[in-house]
Amino acid sequence: ITFYSLKEIELKLKTPFCPLYPINGTASSQSDDGSSPQIVLQRPFVYFGQRYNSIYVNHNGHLTFTVPYSSWTPQAFPMHGSLDIIAPFWTDLDNRGNGFVYYNQYTNGIVLQQATQDINSYFPSINFNAEWVFVATWYEVAYFPMTGTRTTVQAVLISGGQHSFLLMNYGVIALTTRPVQAGYDTTHSVHHLTIPGSFSSSATGDNSTFSISSNVNVTGRWAFNINSRTRGCQYNGKYICKCFFIFYH
Repeated sequence: ITFYSLKEIELKLKTPFCPLYPINGTASSQSDDGSSPQIVLQRPFVYFGQRYNSIYVNHNGHLTFTVPYSSWTPQAFPMHGSLDIIAPFWTDLDNRGNGFVYYNQYTNGIVLQQATQDINSYFPSINFNAEWVFVATWYEVAYFPMTGTRTTVQAVLISGGQHSFLLMNYGVIALTTRPVQAGYDTTHSVHHLTIPGSFSSSATGDNSTFSISSNVNVTGRWAFNINSRTRGCQYNGKYICKCFFIFYH
């Protein structure tokens, strides 16, 4: 397992600011369409009212809670299915040749401090204190079939008290013609969200909407309040009807 500091990641990605949380932890297998083993969470995570004690990090750019999910073909949200899914970058990825899929949990230390600071900055009306953080990183992973391209994205789950939050962080996104879905969906799509740029030519490459824009004025980062009472996306602690985004470049 290779450990990188935030400074090292910034230099590696050659960007003036890196939205990524630390890249370290357990490396999943190097396998096409694979998944991590079932990961027991050190704290339960409440996802739109559903309490989960475990999670799977799937190699094709998504997280699921009850079963591993190998699907490499992204589906547009809402799916109206039976799956709770978090998809920072759902497409056909392949980490056999290069790249790693990492996951880690934190219950103390600087990562919790950073998460607390971030959430209070984005949702100032809540007075939040992070108690648990889960970070999944698809680090310099290629598109299928072992194309040698390098794409880095993260999903960060944060909880504390009665609150749950989700960050999606984007580093360098390699160009591809493959479709990409970014966002989240829930069982029967009671709650769902699609980040603008999904299923479009602006999803990938140097000008990827995911990595050059934001809904919280932090380039390459998208933040969401996923409490059970949330009826859509939020910005600055306020409900934004039907998820109209405020873009920052």
